[in-house]
Amino acid sequence: MPTFDLAITPLRDLNQALHDVAPGSNDLHFEVINPRGSHAVACGVSAPVAIDVQGNVGYYCGGMNEDATITIHGSAGPGVGENMMSGTIVVKGDASQYAGATACGGMLVIEGNASSRCGISMKGVDIVVRGSIGHMSAFMAQAGNLVVLGDAGDALGDSLYEAKIFVRGTVKSLGADCIPKAMKPKHLERLAQLLERAGITDVKPEEFKRYGSARKLYTFHVDNADAY
Repeated sequence: MPTFDLAITPLRDLNQALHDVAPGSNDLHFEVINPRGSHAVACGVSAPVAIDVQGNVGYYCGGMNEDATITIHGSAGPGVGENMMSGTIVVKGDASQYAGATACGGMLVIEGNASSRCGISMKGVDIVVRGSIGHMSAFMAQAGNLVVLGDAGDALGDSLYEAKIFVRGTVKSLGADCIPKAMKPKHLERLAQLLERAGITDVKPEEFKRYGSARKLYTFHVDNADAY
């Protein structure tokens, strides 16, 4: 298992090694030690490798991830998993603002809390947060699922499109065009699958409430023509 010590090895060397992984390679498990809050750790990985980061990271860890399984044994700075396409990112600690921003696929699991704008403009990713999330989360979220076991801050789902939001705790306030919705059997089944994938077995889907778009903001109404 290749190990990169970022206290002595440039970050560029780590990311280049990850980018150079070719089909059939024997090096499919990497360990990163002493990340010391480095930015852009394991960005742009496009191979089915496992990466264990032993410590806290800065901005954009795992950004543009494709196929890799990245485990951060610490907390993550802003934009963890930003624009990820597939694969899995697990943050064992907390995540700063806009976690999973614009992400198109894969799964992001945050075992602690997430700050503001979690899942902003998400486009197909599944985000599971064991703790709570901050204000303006899922702002303009277009597709995917946001699952929160704790509480949600102000303006949840503001200007929401078709992403689905499941919250087990309390919601401080809903954003524009975001409304409570019925939890149907298909939603309970989907939520159960998401919790299982995230390795969460101590809560039940029936404990959550679902929120979604009222579908009014992005539909043209002639009565509102003067406002456009």
